[in-house]
Amino acid sequence: MKKKILDYTKDELAAEIKPPFRAKQIYNWIYHKDVHNFASMQNLPKTMREMLEENYIINPLEAVRKEVSNDGSVKYLFRCEDGYTIETVLLPMKKEIKDEAGNIKKEAKYTICVSSQVGCKIGCAFCLTAKGGFKRDLSAGEIVAQVLNIKQDMNIAHNRRVNIVYMGMGEPLDNIYNVTKAIQILNDIDGLAIGARRQTISTSGLSHQIEKLGKMNLGVLLAISLHAVDDELRETLMPINKAYNIESVINAVKKFPIDQRKRVMFEYLVMKDLNDDVKSAKKLVKLLHGIKAKVNLIYFNPYPGSPFQRPEEADMEKFKAYLNDHGIICTIRQSKGLDISAACGQLKEKTANDLS
Repeated sequence: MKKKILDYTKDELAAEIKPPFRAKQIYNWIYHKDVHNFASMQNLPKTMREMLEENYIINPLEAVRKEVSNDGSVKYLFRCEDGYTIETVLLPMKKEIKDEAGNIKKEAKYTICVSSQVGCKIGCAFCLTAKGGFKRDLSAGEIVAQVLNIKQDMNIAHNRRVNIVYMGMGEPLDNIYNVTKAIQILNDIDGLAIGARRQTISTSGLSHQIEKLGKMNLGVLLAISLHAVDDELRETLMPINKAYNIESVINAVKKFPIDQRKRVMFEYLVMKDLNDDVKSAKKLVKLLHGIKAKVNLIYFNPYPGSPFQRPEEADMEKFKAYLNDHGIICTIRQSKGLDISAACGQLKEKTANDLS
């Protein structure tokens, strides 16, 4: 099998392909000029292009399905070389604004939610991805390729910055080596130049890996999928809590290096009559005492067969108000893609059913 050239940092590529300056040229063709084949890299010698064609592939993913929501969010299903499929989502955050003459005053802003594994080991009760079990880790290049494919498909210029969140299929910190390598590749100035502070790792709370990530000091942001304020409920929702309870997660977060202008994000998936009451909000305030935190309340996104329900808007607002009134910045994430297969793992499941 050919090697994935997107798996390589620029320094790794320079060590493998001689002379080393060719690595920067190859990066430029792939990341800046959206070239899909080595034959088109005209400033490389013909013998080098032939060698690259024989030994490497550029794009390890194939888009097999795409759903576009009325709100502008787009969900992709990509097929890997071995036939496994993964999901990636583009979320429009701010619309493009033009002046009367049609000139762009403010560019559109996007967030791309990428997958880090085929399937997931964590087994959260509310997540459809867990249904298919864990298959394997994605390579760094397969993670990078999700971003590259979407930017090209949506005609987002290489120098247009997007935000990256590692919160698609899989647990990013369970694949920490390839995820952190992808962060560095995406961050490279000769690549897509997506700064570390535009990249967020969302984790279910692998305490020892949070500490390991902190010691790397990559400058990335951290988001914790908390979803409950006591171990009893969290263990029901997230079996990983048996190994890494809430206290261990909070202790690891307190050690994590955060830019003074930033905060640790705590993701709180709200489910009707389960964790949506003010009593839970009170416990959450106490739990986050001493942490420079921001809480993101998320409506549970229903899918067929789920035992959980979407919470009432009034209960979400009460929860948010309590946190804000007690000194914790809290926002409600507006649900996107409700008219498409928005829940994590849903497009993969739907496509599998269509093909069966």
